[in-house]
Amino acid sequence: MDETEITNSEYRQFVNWVRDSVLRTALAIRAEEVMNSDEPASESTDGIREYAFIDKDTSDMSVYDKWKLENDISATDDEYYAKRKLNWDTDIILEREDYPDLDYLEIVEDFFLNETEVFNDIRTWDVEKFIYRHKFKNLSGGDGYLRKMDERKIDLISALLAEGYEEVTTSGSFPKFVLYKEGTFDIEDEIEITDKFMQNEFPDLKRSNFITEVPVPIYPDTTVWIRDFKYSYNEPMHNDYFWHDAYSEYPVVGVTWHQAQAFCEWRTITKNAYQKTKKKKSLVPKFRLPTEAEWEYAARGGLQGATYPWGGPYTKNDRGCFMANFKPMRGDYAVDQALYTVEANAYDPNGYNLYNMAGNVSEWVDSSYEPEAYDFSITMNPNVNKSTNKKKIIRGGSWKDVKYFLQVSSRDYEYADQARSYIGFRTVNDYLGTDYSANAMTNTSVRRQNNRKSSIN
Repeated sequence: MDETEITNSEYRQFVNWVRDSVLRTALAIRAEEVMNSDEPASESTDGIREYAFIDKDTSDMSVYDKWKLENDISATDDEYYAKRKLNWDTDIILEREDYPDLDYLEIVEDFFLNETEVFNDIRTWDVEKFIYRHKFKNLSGGDGYLRKMDERKIDLISALLAEGYEEVTTSGSFPKFVLYKEGTFDIEDEIEITDKFMQNEFPDLKRSNFITEVPVPIYPDTTVWIRDFKYSYNEPMHNDYFWHDAYSEYPVVGVTWHQAQAFCEWRTITKNAYQKTKKKKSLVPKFRLPTEAEWEYAARGGLQGATYPWGGPYTKNDRGCFMANFKPMRGDYAVDQALYTVEANAYDPNGYNLYNMAGNVSEWVDSSYEPEAYDFSITMNPNVNKSTNKKKIIRGGSWKDVKYFLQVSSRDYEYADQARSYIGFRTVNDYLGTDYSANAMTNTSVRRQNNRKSSIN
């Protein structure tokens, strides 16, 4: 788990990557149009042609890449261009006096707001065009692929038995049923229930139906600072919080649950792209939001009976200092020396070296909000997450909450498509293997020492 909440500087990397990808794709598409036309290149430069897809030259492409490029006719335009290779070697030019040609100008200027819509004559990106295509699969949810497949198999087997089929499944194989001709042992029909058979019988069970790609606008909603609090002067936070260097190490806010999920996917992709450049090309498991159970386990920091992450039942230490950033007193947000958020590594960490598991900002988790979830969830890695339930759990309390919400057992929720000035997130990464391997090494060492003692005696 991340030691801190995801900060503005970390999330800005995501925003900049998406911005550059979208802009380079638009430039490459226009470059391809120009190269396919009879329009001559500029005398001084190739202009927008320098930003063309690098797979335009197919001489170095593999047989598969060539085939995919020429035969993927089922893809939409967005899917088709998303699979093309961009030219990241040529720098993007944003100074207007340095634009190489008119085609380049038209593409780049389209990504900025019209001058009549900006304040203080500052060029402003049209952030609604920064779209990340987030892909996810619904495998294990209540309405996921595995659950639906198992339910249909049970119904199908019941129907086959009712029609007179007999099960002849052998050990280790797929379920097989046969229908004998009446009064004989001659087989009239034979059915082996494989996943492929089920998908042919029930087209809605095709795996593609459980893989969803959604466009996610990834720029944080900075207007939450104004909308969350009526009749309150929060314009400075709206204007500066996300982009200014002074707030780089503060937790990012104004992101929805979907944006947090998209960040996790991007982080996995970029991390594994780096891993592939190393000698030992070992890929990392995907980054994701923690489940509610994982979050609470981490927040407790090894103190299972504690009220707060720091252990005791009090919100002040023995010197009278507050242990977290929250609203300690009625009408006084700043008595803990912070009116809004603080740096993501402010205050002391808990027993697992995790900062601000209580206070500062509430945190999205992966789980859906079900009031009775504790009554029906399993005890092993419990997680309740239904794609149809738009209520997602937030944990930890925030800078605007009273101390009740800072308790490690307190639950709250927000709708997945809502952004707030007091909700951020942190990511987790699955640990591969168990600590038993370390214990086994220790036990082996102890046994060797005992064997030496026995041999000496």
